Amino acid sequence: MAGDAALVSLLDYEAAAGRTLSPPAAAYYRSGAGDELSLEENLVSWRRFRLRPRMLVGVGERSTATTVLGAPVRLPVLLAPTAMQRLAHPDGELGTARAAAAAGTIMTLSTVATASIEQVAEARAAVDPGAAGWFQLYPQRDRGLTRALVDRAAAAGYAAIVVTVDSPVFGHRESDAREPLHLPDGLSLENFRGLPGYEERADVGILQRFIAQQDPDFDWDDVAALCAESPIPVVLKGILRGDDAARAADAGAAGVVVSNHGGRQLDRTVAPADALRTVVEAAGGRLEVLVDGGVRRGVDVLIAIALGARAVLVGRPVLWGLAVDGEAGVRAVLDMLAADVDRAMALAGCRTVAEIRSDLLAG
Repeated sequence: MAGDAALVSLLDYEAAAGRTLSPPAAAYYRSGAGDELSLEENLVSWRRFRLRPRMLVGVGERSTATTVLGAPVRLPVLLAPTAMQRLAHPDGELGTARAAAAAGTIMTLSTVATASIEQVAEARAAVDPGAAGWFQLYPQRDRGLTRALVDRAAAAGYAAIVVTVDSPVFGHRESDAREPLHLPDGLSLENFRGLPGYEERADVGILQRFIAQQDPDFDWDDVAALCAESPIPVVLKGILRGDDAARAADAGAAGVVVSNHGGRQLDRTVAPADALRTVVEAAGGRLEVLVDGGVRRGVDVLIAIALGARAVLVGRPVLWGLAVDGEAGVRAVLDMLAADVDRAMALAGCRTVAEIRSDLLAG
């Protein structure tokens, strides 16, 4: 199905996934907080930028390769953490990990995964033993459990910890309330299997218990302690302010992701595309800046890099590909993005990612 001629854009995959997913899973993956204004703004904000392409620079040979936290990637598009991927397809996180490794990029595994840290690491290594993976962390009230998750990720060969900092509590998503999500029989939150506070039963209750275990008091002192103690670099996801980016650098973070959680937390927050330049300026080169939220086209990636991002992350499009055709669907989505980035670079007069500079932007 991934080769279907009707699937020529990520929006085609979105529509096809909507016909495949169960109503609760579709609502969960799609939903935004409140009136969903931030969800909408994430998309339209990229469209406000205009480009001034360079001409006659000779773009016959191009490369979309770059590095992120020192790790080589074949394109400046990484996979954002998305929860419970086996709700979309039985391949789940294992298929996504294999597709990301085959595409030469980095998958960020969600804490709330239906495959474990170790299982995903094995799936990734089976395709490319040298492929990097990141682990997303929701800090737990049990600080010992938080540290245990970090240690497990490091022991399994993950290259970074991505701490989600915009979720001291979870946003109110009305479509989720209308279509309550239950984990089907046979699925569980694998990273918490058998741990205190988490039961084996795969029902909606386990999700509520997970939410109850999040640590709303996790603060900048905790970030500094985590950065000092973690055996692998720490990235903070959910930064929208320049002063927070500066504090992240002071605390020892290796990077930040400019993000409003896909519009799923506090509605009416600034769109990442609009916050990016301020964060980059405040970071002052002391850490790497990435961005996610609403990226759907290669030209969005071009604009993000011109604004100063090292790379972008995509979340929902990966789930759409997974829902449509499992691992093959994820790979098709990544191939589509890679081709679109390459095309946008050529038309803008950029032979390498390093040549995507701020002078491409009008105004």
